Amino acid sequence: MKIQASSENYLEAILVLGKKNGNVRAIDIANYMGFSKPTVSIAMKRLRENGYITDVGRNIALTQMGAQIANSIHERHTLIANLLIMVGVDEDTAFKDACEIEHCISDKSFDCLKMFYTRQTISDHSTLLA
Repeated sequence: MKIQASSENYLEAILVLGKKNGNVRAIDIANYMGFSKPTVSIAMKRLRENGYITDVGRNIALTQMGAQIANSIHERHTLIANLLIMVGVDEDTAFKDACEIEHCISDKSFDCLKMFYTRQTISDHSTLLA
């Protein structure tokens, strides 16, 4: 199921913050993403209504469907950024650009990039061991 890029960004933020802090609150998301708390609250309501998140008290958690999307987006973000860094892009620019690319790249193109990255990192690792 295709969702808006902004929703994917929120889900990825919840994933990252959850791994880092354990509990995730709307204020944590607002601070992490640089948005106002009311803006985040509106987005969380939409994500909750669509079945991507649950909240107990003030803690926000991904549902299975939300976690699947968040993990996919995070994998894309990280891999694309690492590829950009490999070809000489500075880290800040690479992660910023990867955040844009992750939403529009096709599954086929991403899978090819992933295979290339895997082969490249295995090759680099083998060279280090030789």
